Amino acid sequence: ELENQLTTKSKILDELKQSLALNGSAEQTPEALSLRTADLCEMVDSIVSQVAQLKTSMQSILEQWRVYDEVYAEVNLMTRRYLYCLDQCKPSVVSLEALQNQIKTLQ
Repeated sequence: ELENQLTTKSKILDELKQSLALNGSAEQTPEALSLRTADLCEMVDSIVSQVAQLKTSMQSILEQWRVYDEVYAEVNLMTRRYLYCLDQCKPSVVSLEALQNQIKTLQ
């Protein structure tokens, strides 16, 4: 989105340069105008560079989040398996009377 906005602003800047070159300005000298446009061009170049750096950083961050999501899913699955095993391995709590009845039934 920033790149699209930057491209649009660059086109507008180019149109302004052409308009100033064709029409001129009574208030400012051509030298002053060329200095201002040179400054604007430098700022545009700086912004283009910053957007490129930001894009690289964002790609790195997105990759780190992708890795995090994968590891989180794996840990979540392992935790669920662990809880399931704990639930299955719990010794059933029975009373002495119930055990005696079961022994009589088996005998």
